[in-house]
Amino acid sequence: MAVLLIAEDDEDIAAVLTRVAKRAGVTVLRAPDGQAALEMIEQQKPDALLTDLGMPRMDGWALIERIRADPETRDLPVAILSGQLTPGDPRAAELACAVLLKPCPNDRLIAAIHELLSHEHDQSCLG
Repeated sequence: MAVLLIAEDDEDIAAVLTRVAKRAGVTVLRAPDGQAALEMIEQQKPDALLTDLGMPRMDGWALIERIRADPETRDLPVAILSGQLTPGDPRAAELACAVLLKPCPNDRLIAAIHELLSHEHDQSCLG
């Protein structure tokens, strides 16, 4: 079963995301911030990452930049789920496979998760 790491500091949102992903047939790991997510990526090698942007210790942008800078993790499919994304921010297209805005309907979230995990076979959605 595919493994999705969810990096989200809001416990209520993380619980909903976990429940939706599990219903979609995905194994879920959870991290409360970017630093914990980076450590989990290095240790547990998830198939994809769904991350918020505004988190303590390390925000989502820094997390994604660290992932992309490391040859071991640079091809990890990453989706951003945030309410703090500035429209037209070029980093989103450069660093992430998908961008979802909160609140995101469950059906759209499930479709994005499946699409994200389909990229594990072709190694990266970033070309």
